[in-house]
Amino acid sequence: MGGSGDKGAVCVTGGTGYVGSWLIKVLLEHGYSVHATVRPDPDNKRDLSFLTSLPGADERLQIFRADLNHPESFDAAIHGCKGVLHVAAPMDFEDNEPEAVVTQRAIDGALGILKACSRSETVKRVIYTSSISAVYLNKSNVEMMDESHWTDVDYVRSELNSYISSYAISKTLTEKAAFEFANEHGLDLVSIIPPMVVGPFICPKMQGSTRAALAPIFGVTLRVLSAPSNEVGPSTYTSRERGQV
Repeated sequence: MGGSGDKGAVCVTGGTGYVGSWLIKVLLEHGYSVHATVRPDPDNKRDLSFLTSLPGADERLQIFRADLNHPESFDAAIHGCKGVLHVAAPMDFEDNEPEAVVTQRAIDGALGILKACSRSETVKRVIYTSSISAVYLNKSNVEMMDESHWTDVDYVRSELNSYISSYAISKTLTEKAAFEFANEHGLDLVSIIPPMVVGPFICPKMQGSTRAALAPIFGVTLRVLSAPSNEVGPSTYTSRERGQV
């Protein structure tokens, strides 16, 4: 699986999460240089050794501090990259913020990153990590859904009113805004729509889907989705390409 030589730089946003850390690991194994973004840590208390100790990290991993509240903070990480894997997303399953606030932050962050990609003149493709929650929450009476289906935001707002509503709306509207921008500016954008995944993880914190899968074994009651979540790994997923909005 390993690669030899430097194949160029790829930016991974949200590098400390389950998805982001796996992407960093695989990219390093395949010989890419990686620009990973993590949230600002003014007190420098966050332990990033699980990333910096990866094989190849000493030579080919650079870590940048960036915040979706300040999309311009991603410019330095994207500079000189041939591809961008945008994984970072605001997460508020406790409903601490209004849906409109969460959604606007996600949209502004995604569009800010896409603008930086357009300015870079080196980025050839952007991969946006969407979610199954941007697909299946609608009134479609079908047994199987694919990338042509979209979550119905009005339905979510009026009939679901659950703790996942804000996240689903945010993911749906952000993906649509990203494709609209890509279509207008000729940017090669692909969104990955992953389902629920369980499996080994690199980051020190257990991802929500694994926690949910283990809950019945350990007798723990958790609030979980009635359908797959947004985490990826070695599993089946679908994708949307530019123009499919």
